[in-house]
Amino acid sequence: MPKLTCDQAIELAMRALAAAGASAEMAQTTAHALVYAEAQGLASHGLSRLPQYAAQLKNGRVNGVAVPKVVNAKPAACLIDAEEGLAFPACALAMREAIVRARSMGTAVAGVTRSHHFGAAAYHLLPAAAENLVALACGNSPAAMPAWGGKHALFGTNPIAAVFPRRSAPALMIDLSLSEVARGKLMMAAREGRPIPLGWALDKEGNPTTDPKAGMDGMMLPAGGVKGAMLALTVELLCCALTGASFGFEADTFFRDEGNRPRIGQAFIVIDPDALAGREVFFDRMETLVAAMLQDEGVRLPGYRRYELEAKAQAEGIEIALALASELERLAAA
Repeated sequence: MPKLTCDQAIELAMRALAAAGASAEMAQTTAHALVYAEAQGLASHGLSRLPQYAAQLKNGRVNGVAVPKVVNAKPAACLIDAEEGLAFPACALAMREAIVRARSMGTAVAGVTRSHHFGAAAYHLLPAAAENLVALACGNSPAAMPAWGGKHALFGTNPIAAVFPRRSAPALMIDLSLSEVARGKLMMAAREGRPIPLGWALDKEGNPTTDPKAGMDGMMLPAGGVKGAMLALTVELLCCALTGASFGFEADTFFRDEGNRPRIGQAFIVIDPDALAGREVFFDRMETLVAAMLQDEGVRLPGYRRYELEAKAQAEGIEIALALASELERLAAA
């Protein structure tokens, strides 16, 4: 498989996105996010998404010249309009606004409306962790899971992420989809001709399947059964009812080039520990819990495997499949 440095991968992704019609800011923020995911071992949210983004830029499902802006605000909350562009510039603006407002008000919420796929959810929270702030993110996505007891896809896989900074160690980073697995894993399996395990998805008739293509045409199963379905509902309401964004059932799938502009939503919450027990108390409590967790052999702190993979990728480069590398080169040269 071809190997690229992280910088080479970012430059290639930027060229491919620009060739498809993305503005310079959109291409840059998106390329960094995709390569971050790739470096951390999240291939389903990494460079494999780029052909999808490029096709949707070209056919008008994405506004390549969108300039996100604050369209409503109070001291501890604001709403960002992504203007139907790729999500990454709008999410970056939302986090900047939330951090500034949390520093002033103690906590802040920033919503994003009329948005698109926002990749690895925890990626957006890194600026908050760097400033020793606690942060949470969630986003909805095109319908892929039924409401509990239902028979058709209604909710997205709706990821939730959180970061909790530590005094002198990398932040704990929690990032999960509310489906049994992220739908991007089915996309990867279909592309590579691999079956999927039973329990990941149902076909469009509601039957368990090991065929990733049938699963993508059907429904994902929620993680934890009814509990996952209720959390997915919570994310839909936080990200759409509060922001005016489209619900999952109103957005066409990301996995086809044609369709409507998804106009989905994201929500970010930032908390300053100094507004509660104080930063030093927070750090002390964090270390008490981490020490207790690590008393059991085999416990792995959330996010730490990703950090290790990212450090290795920075040092040794990123391997990508030959077919994907050829496709990215073709898109960049278009």
